[in-house]
Amino acid sequence: MIVGTSHFDGSVAILGLARSGLATARALMAGGNQVLAWDDSPERVTAAAQAGIPVQKSPDFDWRGIAALVPSPGIPLDHPTMVAARAAGVDILGDVEILWRAMKERQFVGITGTNGKSTTTALIGHILEHARQTVQIGGNIGTPALSLDALWAEGTYVLEMSSFQLDLTPAMSFDIAVLLNIAPDHLDRHGSMNAYIAAKRNIFRPGRLKTAVVGIDGPDTLRIYRELCLRDDLDVIPVATGRRLLDGVATNGGLLEDHGRAICDLQAAIALPGQHNWQNAAAAYAATRALGVDPETIARAILNFPGLAHRMEHIAAIDGVQFINDSKATNGDAAARALACFNPIYWIAGGRAKSDGLRAAQPYFQHIAHAFLIGEAEQTLAAELDGRVDHSLCGTLDTALDAAAAQARADGRPGAVVLFSPACASFDQYTDFEARGEAFRERVHILEQRQSEQALRVCA
Repeated sequence: MIVGTSHFDGSVAILGLARSGLATARALMAGGNQVLAWDDSPERVTAAAQAGIPVQKSPDFDWRGIAALVPSPGIPLDHPTMVAARAAGVDILGDVEILWRAMKERQFVGITGTNGKSTTTALIGHILEHARQTVQIGGNIGTPALSLDALWAEGTYVLEMSSFQLDLTPAMSFDIAVLLNIAPDHLDRHGSMNAYIAAKRNIFRPGRLKTAVVGIDGPDTLRIYRELCLRDDLDVIPVATGRRLLDGVATNGGLLEDHGRAICDLQAAIALPGQHNWQNAAAAYAATRALGVDPETIARAILNFPGLAHRMEHIAAIDGVQFINDSKATNGDAAARALACFNPIYWIAGGRAKSDGLRAAQPYFQHIAHAFLIGEAEQTLAAELDGRVDHSLCGTLDTALDAAAAQARADGRPGAVVLFSPACASFDQYTDFEARGEAFRERVHILEQRQSEQALRVCA
């Protein structure tokens, strides 16, 4: 836990007491700061109070004695407490900003993008560990910034940054910043695509920034890349997929190339299937080269990378059918990246709909043998699939998984995959994508156990 946080000239108000809020409260209090906290969840309030965190009964803080407001990243910027803080001239900042202020002497690598940022963050951390460098990995990837260890002597913080978090870093400047891609997402929070892009661009705030790694496959990121190239103080490294790039890092026919020089065959990286993961690998390579790691070490680390839970995670093979957990795919673009990797697919999708729908997935509809739809969005998704993809309304994940497994087994098609890549948020039925992915994993293991028991009965 980071305890060397700056002492604020007044109390710090904390809005939201989920993982990051609790970690922030504990770190600030350990650093000698006065804290006042609030959450609309009675369970979280009780847990915080039991942990000794001062909790008030309403979000109406007395701003006269408050130096800063630290909201949980998911809280809307137009929340009444946020509006009141701005009106009172109170600083609003996130936990990542506090970490950066406390640990300014260390290196900071930030990774953002609509998709792929968790895998890229974890891969960068894995490469640095492989190179025997001291590293702490956190942020949006799951470990709150102020739960990380303090790097007093040396080391690097590698932080996944959501657009929400980047909205809450008013002064922070990364040493190395990575932007992977941009597709429509979180538009209900940001209000427009332009506002969403502007939030992502915050990762390139001037100051300490020395290296910018930018995926150039999409028009929005290509435009940002060209604008960054106009800065004299910055080394800008382009990353591309599916082609040769003589002035940057690219994937070409499965080969990872650095300025046209072959580094390794990404088809041998078992935990990084598909072109979207090859982009993640290329970006991780560019970032770690900028940190001084040699190409050979990076290549070895990429090839032995174990992968992440809930991101194209292979759960089991049952009766020749593969079961893949891609619960982190919370939008259509992310699901499209998974659909591109397999054929035939028995696809489980649904949850709480995102504004982009399935538009990005349409080129891969031909890979889908049947879709099994769940959650609030099942009717909406069914309308998009009608006449194009056979589908069933299943309501719940358990029902969908049982139906998908049964049909895949009955069809007997070689290479069949039951793919859980929802293209939707989880909040209609689950607390987060992790809980949703765990539910999928547990249900697959039940099916696996049933298959084993049946096989034993046949043998007996």
